[in-house]
Amino acid sequence: MEVDVRRVSAGMVALLVGAGVVGAGTAARAAEAVSGAAPGTASVAVSGAAPGRTPGTVRGAEDIADQLKAIPGMAVTEKPSSLPGYRWFWLRYRQPVDHRRPDGQWFEQRIMLQHAAADRPMVLYTSGYGTPETMFKAEPTALVNGNQISVEYRYFSPSRPEPARWSKDTIWQAATDEHRIVGALKRIYRARWISTGASKGGMTAVYHKRFYPRDVDGSVVYVAPNDVRNDDDRAYDRFFATVGSDPGCRAHVKALAREILKRRPAMLARVKADAAKNGWTYSILRTPDRAFENSVMDYEWGFWQYKLQSDCASLPKTDASDDDLYRSLDEVSGVSFYTDQGLKDYVPYYYQAGTQLGWAKPQFTHLRPLLRYESSYQPRTYVPRSIPMRFDGGRAMRDIDSWVRTKGNHMLFLYGANDPWGAEPFRLGRGTRDSAVYTAPGMNHSGRMIEKLAAGDRAKATQSVLRWANVSPDARKLFGRLDATDPLRLERPPL
Repeated sequence: MEVDVRRVSAGMVALLVGAGVVGAGTAARAAEAVSGAAPGTASVAVSGAAPGRTPGTVRGAEDIADQLKAIPGMAVTEKPSSLPGYRWFWLRYRQPVDHRRPDGQWFEQRIMLQHAAADRPMVLYTSGYGTPETMFKAEPTALVNGNQISVEYRYFSPSRPEPARWSKDTIWQAATDEHRIVGALKRIYRARWISTGASKGGMTAVYHKRFYPRDVDGSVVYVAPNDVRNDDDRAYDRFFATVGSDPGCRAHVKALAREILKRRPAMLARVKADAAKNGWTYSILRTPDRAFENSVMDYEWGFWQYKLQSDCASLPKTDASDDDLYRSLDEVSGVSFYTDQGLKDYVPYYYQAGTQLGWAKPQFTHLRPLLRYESSYQPRTYVPRSIPMRFDGGRAMRDIDSWVRTKGNHMLFLYGANDPWGAEPFRLGRGTRDSAVYTAPGMNHSGRMIEKLAAGDRAKATQSVLRWANVSPDARKLFGRLDATDPLRLERPPL
């Protein structure tokens, strides 16, 4: 593992090497930092490290870029780094569309690699969606001071085969994508591996570990729903009846959604005006009216998913102007999301929700009888009719749930107490080993949950991650403050 050499003296370097906390590669970089030399030009060799080596390589090894290029099927482009101490690579890895028929169609899967040093732990960040084109540190990456790869989920552009065979957009095929990536990169990164992800990315981390439990040494799973009983969604109704500590806030959010729907003509006029101005179309949801109503059905869910209870004070009154209510709907639900332009990037998600993952269907009693299209609140509505879909009856999710409760190990599940997606969480069972479920008080669907936990839970969760990554608590203190920089709003849409 590695320390932040910028904060370590020469004497401390010698102490760490002698204690076995860091290796020769780290010591060489520490010597560079202490001497003030530019990376890769140090004149001091420590513990046999060869001077002049590029940061992150070991004695006698090629530069990391050359090692990556040597992986069969891997295309490598280095980009300017915005994180000190890291090099940034955009990778494209050839994957079979159907892993059961690897001699058939292939596609290129996009991976973002943040490389610090080959001897540090690696964090596998599964987004569950497209991969953000920005550098960031997931919370486990910051905890262990590690490398990070961010893997784009199959069928999200540009990691989509052409033509797209949608029947291959399954959780097993995606898990096998990740399995092949891990196998390829473990030739270089031989320290411990930790997987992580939030929302659908967290679900993806669980599914990968279920099918390939030896690929990673631990998993940190954020705000991942577990819809094991898709035909019974009463948990969501119980959630909305009790969420938060302020009954007045709960009632006001419901009342606002109803008031917005009561003013349908005025709201719809604004939707159409924005559509004309921005070139929005509605071939997927068919009409602006259906799109508008779906956005209102998402209003309560969207508020609790993205906002905090304290944000209730900034919501408009029910007697506010049409413009104020429309602005609130747009801020909470996002009017543009329900257009063809907004939905096109999320079709792969809705396809999986309607075939394997399941979906939430709360009872909209507070909106009746004002609803016209309540039955449209399902994934089939959000996927073009040219793509065939059939739900598997919950078979895949029952298998996942059973595995977590009977064989799951080295897993942390973290939820926000006020997050609707936590209404159906993963639960541990008698067969689960070295795992825990934690809830962050008052939190929504955001990431970085470990730092939001109560002190005792935070200490236990941190200790688990460090142990799985083989990072000692004493060495962790040398890393400085936790500087996670998770990207914002990577969560899945509220259906």
